[in-house]
Amino acid sequence: MSSCGSDFIPCPICFKLYSSKDIEGHANKCLFLSSETINASQSLKEVSPRLKRQKKDHCSNDLASSSTKHVAEEELEMQGSSDGGAPQLPSRLVDLSVPLAEQMRPSDFGDYVGQSHVLGRDTILRSLLERQDIPSMILWGPPGCGKTTLAHILAKKCRNGGQGLRFVKLSATMSGVNDIKEAVKVAKNEVNFKRRTVLFMDEIHRFNKLQQDIFLPHVEDGTIVLIGATTENPSFSLNSALLSRCKVIVLEKLRTENLVTILQRAVVAVGGAVLTPDVNGCQDNKLPRVVVDEETVQWLAEICDGDARIALNSLQLALQSKDIDVSSVARISLDDIKDGIKRSHLLYDKKGEEHYNIISAMHKSIRASDDNAALYWLTRMLEGGEDPIFIARRLVRAASEDIGLADPMAVTMAVSAMQGCQLLGMPECDVLLAQCAVYLARAEKSVEVYHALLKAKESVSQHRGALPSVPLHLRNAPTRLMKDLGYGKGYNTSHKDESSLEYMPEGLEHINFFH
Repeated sequence: MSSCGSDFIPCPICFKLYSSKDIEGHANKCLFLSSETINASQSLKEVSPRLKRQKKDHCSNDLASSSTKHVAEEELEMQGSSDGGAPQLPSRLVDLSVPLAEQMRPSDFGDYVGQSHVLGRDTILRSLLERQDIPSMILWGPPGCGKTTLAHILAKKCRNGGQGLRFVKLSATMSGVNDIKEAVKVAKNEVNFKRRTVLFMDEIHRFNKLQQDIFLPHVEDGTIVLIGATTENPSFSLNSALLSRCKVIVLEKLRTENLVTILQRAVVAVGGAVLTPDVNGCQDNKLPRVVVDEETVQWLAEICDGDARIALNSLQLALQSKDIDVSSVARISLDDIKDGIKRSHLLYDKKGEEHYNIISAMHKSIRASDDNAALYWLTRMLEGGEDPIFIARRLVRAASEDIGLADPMAVTMAVSAMQGCQLLGMPECDVLLAQCAVYLARAEKSVEVYHALLKAKESVSQHRGALPSVPLHLRNAPTRLMKDLGYGKGYNTSHKDESSLEYMPEGLEHINFFH
């Protein structure tokens, strides 16, 4: 070693070697993170005599440095045996080169987070699954809510001494009808050995309704137990015959507290710790590889729209951006997370159920004169990438259906907004749609015409026998023959109360659709 100014000194807390110019800064960090070894409120003045003494001993004799290091290692071992673990960096439990969402899947119901309404401790489904009495079912829920994770738990139960069960996992994005036939063929053979086959079909809605028929006879006779996972509404995307043979389990978006729990587990799994305002260090006396503030975890949980996969992938991106090694402690800040996720993950499928759910919410908000809600649902659609012309068409419909004659200008404004959207396009036309939606919500409402139309439709569709003919005096008479037959005879342009003519067909003279 050279002069004392560039020599290395062991830290009195973690016993790692650092240069004399860096040792005080590192000691500060150790004081902050290791509350068990040295109290966090202890000042550097209390530590500095020890640092100076070690530095003096080190400068006087190079051998003292190696001796001090040796003593430090012995002290570390003694602390490990007496205190139950010395301050050391834990080994990484997960591989950041593999998606964190995949590695964090629990393998037991006790670790499953969320969906307590169907998988809580006292629910019927939870009891059936734990007894491995698995029914055929369709798991329907948004992305990242735990459908595949539930199948992962069932697969492990089947592998670990399942009561005559074997688990087969397929995906409709990669498998076809021939793969199903092959799986059924093996399942029939397993029946001879008193073993049932649980077939998990991910993204089952990718099969068209004709292809879905392949499951019907085998679910019916018990050859396979089918578990399908889908993000689409089963009422529209799945065969009605298949639905009658399966129990539909509706999974919901994960709540913020569920995502916080999942993220905290992930931080611990990578050898990190979540710092809360009242706890500024690690309670297990170990230095973490990574520290994440509680507010950062909370923000990430709130911004991911109930999708655990988005939350974990965003956390992994922030972790990969840091140089995590055994010689330092990385800190994940809120800015690091924001760099990886630029905006909220909006659940919006322009061809799926949310497409119709949100446009319905906007229309009903306009009908109820709630301009605030109407503007919110409009914004949700625009931010999700909805076609502005689709929204404009619904606004035209709302202007006539719900406002009608109470404000005839509403239809004019809605049509003008639609034409403006065609001319401008996004993003410039967003204010046109917002103005129109707010105007319609605040306008006076009248459904008189709409209800009268419904009654007229009912009168036509439910009429018994042949529909009545048009009265002769109302018929068109373009030829002499028609005039000779009485077409248009007696017609005049006076008001109905003065003309003594009847304008409703025979038998319907006394029907009034407006009263």
